[in-house]
Amino acid sequence: MQIVHSAFYRFVRIPDAAEIAHRVQRLCTKLTGSVTVAGEGINGAVAGLEQNVSEFESGLRSVTGFAELSFKRSECKTPPFGRMKVQVKDRIVAFGDVDESVFGERTTAVSPDVWRELIGRDDVVVIDNRNSFEYRLGRFANAVDPKVSHFSDFSNYVESHVDEWKREGKTVAMYCTGGIRCERVAPWMKTKGLNVVELDGGILNYFATMKDAERDWQGECFVFDNRIALDTKLRETETTEEQVYEGEADGEWRIARARRLRDSV
Repeated sequence: MQIVHSAFYRFVRIPDAAEIAHRVQRLCTKLTGSVTVAGEGINGAVAGLEQNVSEFESGLRSVTGFAELSFKRSECKTPPFGRMKVQVKDRIVAFGDVDESVFGERTTAVSPDVWRELIGRDDVVVIDNRNSFEYRLGRFANAVDPKVSHFSDFSNYVESHVDEWKREGKTVAMYCTGGIRCERVAPWMKTKGLNVVELDGGILNYFATMKDAERDWQGECFVFDNRIALDTKLRETETTEEQVYEGEADGEWRIARARRLRDSV
């Protein structure tokens, strides 16, 4: 039976995160995955049989504030998760101590078609808003690696290049796996006087939308589940955790953790 993976997030004010988490938990009885709920929104990924995933997506969209949720689906050879976890946190994605706003009109997201045109321009700097090991596995052509080990370090990289980008009149085009990191950081970057755009829906949406995504993408896309990596057709590859994490300062820990998660399925 075919297992389907569905990833999603949305920044939206949630007055009672615990109550929403309880409702999400009731929708997940036939699924595995991980969902985080906070006062600022929801972020998660689930997996299961297609009918069960569809029922979950429909049920979640019926919750106030989630009607416009976008789900990014991909098929699985390897079960992505070993169990279902729903948790409440202060944020759905952390970004150091920067006091950035994620609410209000979102003006920085561009479609995959527009993105393809942008990244070929000389007045655009393309930034990979992920960890270095993800960049090494696969990236957009001409993308720059900020060389950060954790997303919370990304602000230091931006701060060190703001003057350069502004002086050269660069548009900063950034991307991440599903879009959440870029949506988190874009408003803060705009306060620095930068002209910022982000790839709407991230790499996964680009792969799903652009049937010839391999024209612009080099390598594979790392995913934070037991599948490890996907190709531009959203198919699981043969890449192993050892190939991804070898040489990382915390590589041994990451490999051991990945093995524990895989063996728990």
